Amino acid sequence: MEAVRSNALIAGLIVVAILISIFSYFSLSSRIASVGSSVEEIGEKISGLEERVSRVEQEVRGLKETMGQPVETTTPPPREIVKTEVRTETVVVEKVTLTVIGPWSGKEQEYFMEVLDSFMEKYPNITIKYVPMRAEEVARTLTVQFEAGVTPADVVITPWAWWIVEMAKKGHVVDVTGMISEDEYVPGILDNVKWGGKLWGVPFTMWLKPGFWYKKSFFQKHGLEEPKSWEEFLQLLEKIKGIPGIKNPIVSGDQVGWPLSDVTEHFLIAFGGPELQYKLISGEVKFTDPQVREIFQRLVDLIKKGYFSEPVEWTSGVERFWAEEYALYFMGTWITGMVPDPGDLGFFPLPGARGVVGGADYAFIPKYTENMEAAKLLLKYLATEGQAVHVSTPAGKVPTWLGVSVEQLWPPMQDVFRKIKELNMAIVPDLDDTVGGDWQTLFWDQLKLLWVQPDKLDQVLETLAREHPSVKG
Repeated sequence: MEAVRSNALIAGLIVVAILISIFSYFSLSSRIASVGSSVEEIGEKISGLEERVSRVEQEVRGLKETMGQPVETTTPPPREIVKTEVRTETVVVEKVTLTVIGPWSGKEQEYFMEVLDSFMEKYPNITIKYVPMRAEEVARTLTVQFEAGVTPADVVITPWAWWIVEMAKKGHVVDVTGMISEDEYVPGILDNVKWGGKLWGVPFTMWLKPGFWYKKSFFQKHGLEEPKSWEEFLQLLEKIKGIPGIKNPIVSGDQVGWPLSDVTEHFLIAFGGPELQYKLISGEVKFTDPQVREIFQRLVDLIKKGYFSEPVEWTSGVERFWAEEYALYFMGTWITGMVPDPGDLGFFPLPGARGVVGGADYAFIPKYTENMEAAKLLLKYLATEGQAVHVSTPAGKVPTWLGVSVEQLWPPMQDVFRKIKELNMAIVPDLDDTVGGDWQTLFWDQLKLLWVQPDKLDQVLETLAREHPSVKG
């Protein structure tokens, strides 16, 4: 009876040992598969398992000898380890949640979420929480938090490249030099986020501000055509002004002032060329310069004649434009995703314009993130593959990464992109976004003043010239 118990005990120990070994093997195999380890690493793990099984067998053998039981000796056949070099992409092992702050809400947020959903599908162990926040709020709120050594987000996206550089100078931003191949991007698009010979952010997709949008059906119904000269532009405005139901030919978008700055910059580029835009940014040319004043006077004359509406909240302006209260709206390409039928949209720049404002949103990583590797994965995705996803949506964007073809763009944007190329319009930086700082909000405020009190033109220009960073030092 004692022998039976001994045999049962020994048999039980062997079964337990085998089950432990099998469980350990499959547990480790599962972990190995999840992190994409190489074949050589798998072999090493299995070898370790075999050593553990061997130790268990030795312990059982010793127990048999102690109890006077016969011992069976088994020698496992030699196993050949094949070493194979396997290239794997760096992935995040642990499940993490990233918080991303970006400037989009409403429909624009929906289009951006398609990018984040695509990323999470590729990296299922990373969950993303998106928080919409305007550029002004980002600069105001995060500056204080960075100074305290904390960050509310792992990745931040903003059109204000100047602010990213400002934060980098204070030591709050992660250096991402070498993360992307710089020659794969639209020339000059990375310059805005460089400082000290290093790269502090990466570009996402780019918007364009190509001209005055109109409804093709409205133009056809009233026999209107795109103007080919300044005189024809003035004639067009006068014709539209006489159409019943039209409040003003052009709706003036507003909120904090930036839509007014868009149309102002377009006038400066159309009559002063892309060169004037660059010189105004650098301060080489002052806003009180006679050439600049003459261009502003053209704009003021249109305001005084009632061709521009009083400033209205810009998103409601889109709805009222579509309802044909107004016939023209100077707006960025994102308007294509904000109307019921983008196929009915057409646009034209001011006749003779040789440049179009284009600007990117930039993504960066705050130094204080606790999810650095996951944040880097997302940053690189936004700079590359994520752009292809975004430009395929009705977001009204074009890629800054040259790895995306025109055919991948949302169809209405393909037409816009081709027209800009046909007109041979150079892409130039946004004036107020590039100058940035307090001057940017001053620029917006002064234009809001100009729109309601156009006789204050000289006062506005003197203020802009006096407060420009090139003068303030």
